[in-house]
Amino acid sequence: MADEEGYADYSDQGAVMGDMAMADPNTKLRDLEEKQRILQDRVLLLGKSAIDNKEKTDQKILEIKKDIETLKQKVDRINSFIETISGEFSKFARKEDLEILAKQAKIFQPLA
Repeated sequence: MADEEGYADYSDQGAVMGDMAMADPNTKLRDLEEKQRILQDRVLLLGKSAIDNKEKTDQKILEIKKDIETLKQKVDRINSFIETISGEFSKFARKEDLEILAKQAKIFQPLA
């Protein structure tokens, strides 16, 4: 009479009782209570599963936010470095300017 979940199965007792038009009210009540208990267990499991999924999702979101903050800091440092380098480029001589200076230096060298 017990199924694999350990719950008693009273569903066939109504047929066993023979020609009675209605099954025993106590049996029906036990069946309803058992169904209610099974549904309650399932709802509790679904709720626990939903809570677990929410906690996992929240943890992943927190990790992603930390990663984004780290990336923002790195981008800011890269931007600062690029600005510094850009400012330094204007201080360097151009290739054409160096070639002109080299020609002028050759002009002033005595018989080289």
